[in-house]
Amino acid sequence: MWPFSRRSQTPTETKGLAEPGDDLYAIFGLTPTSTGGAVVTPDAALRVPAVGSAIRVISEAVATLDISVKRIEADGTEVDVPDHPVLPFLRDEANDWTDGFSLIRDLVIDALSDDRGGVAYVNRLGDGRIAEIIRYRRGVVDVQFDQTTGEPRYKIDSRVVPAGNMIHLRSPSGRSPLSLAREAIGVAIALDTHAAKLFGSGARPSGALKFPKNLGEGAVRKMIETWRATHEGQDNGGKTAILYDDATFEPYTFNSTDSQFIENRKFQILEIARCFRVPPAMLFDHDRATWSNGEQQGREFLSYTLEPWLRATEGALRRALLTDEERPQYAIRFDRDDLTRADLSTRSTVINSLISSQVINANESRAWLGLPPREGGDQFMNPNIATEGAEPDDEETDDAA
Repeated sequence: MWPFSRRSQTPTETKGLAEPGDDLYAIFGLTPTSTGGAVVTPDAALRVPAVGSAIRVISEAVATLDISVKRIEADGTEVDVPDHPVLPFLRDEANDWTDGFSLIRDLVIDALSDDRGGVAYVNRLGDGRIAEIIRYRRGVVDVQFDQTTGEPRYKIDSRVVPAGNMIHLRSPSGRSPLSLAREAIGVAIALDTHAAKLFGSGARPSGALKFPKNLGEGAVRKMIETWRATHEGQDNGGKTAILYDDATFEPYTFNSTDSQFIENRKFQILEIARCFRVPPAMLFDHDRATWSNGEQQGREFLSYTLEPWLRATEGALRRALLTDEERPQYAIRFDRDDLTRADLSTRSTVINSLISSQVINANESRAWLGLPPREGGDQFMNPNIATEGAEPDDEETDDAA
């Protein structure tokens, strides 16, 4: 049963078809650019390899992380709640046709490509329990924002839906990276189109034969047959050209833009990487990548690109999936350790050092490795100087101190 909310008295902004704005273009999936009048739609933008790769690397990185519900204790520590009723919708199946991974991935994709953000409807039963989470196709959910407070209002099939039943993931400033990068994407589309024409049916010839006087049709055919038989083919490359009837051969040369065509296309990859804040190496541009800066770019991707999206996604899920009574006590968290795990040798060295310095205990380290706790593993002790079941004497205690 669809709930209805009261209407606000604050007027909403309207646009006319005579002078449409960018947001009105966006309603129809159109984003005009200055590049030859090209219109960048989300589907057209995703066909640009750099754009598709940037959106996938962010959305899939968020969706692949393990998600859990934490209970916030009085001292600020967080404890796992593995039996919370929200978890099955995020880990297993959001509804009968969508799994949890696809739901989170598609929400982030929508937020990266649509100014309205990623929106999903939380269908609740009469007693408040969640029955399913549905992400509708683009354009089905109508989102309007109050011009004074920015409060969103949601409609599905012209029916008002309370904000508490909508998961809404938005980009910073209310503009998606795809929308902000529309000019750079438009240039990339233009370069792709030019490349297709250049190497397709509209390929440029290597040169032209020029004759000072007009030739008859028979002479032209004979000249073409002779030229092709002499200079075209796998075994005829590099032969000396013998011209007759005062003919001259004028080779076609590339102008400055054509000679830097590859550089122009590579620069657009950097532009798109800047807009999505993705390291160029993650878009498979390894021109300036080294072992040292590659590792540094990976850390920057986690800190400056992925972490803000993780925080925003956690907040959107917490607001819509937890009740008013649960929000002060519970939180939805992504496990960042999956992204920062090093090789087994490095992890073993770090864990052993933390246990020896009594920063963590054995069971905490086993949890990092995905292992169950063991008996006696909650004690903080240095296994390098302490022996299980033995009590050190006073002299050994002084030496340890």
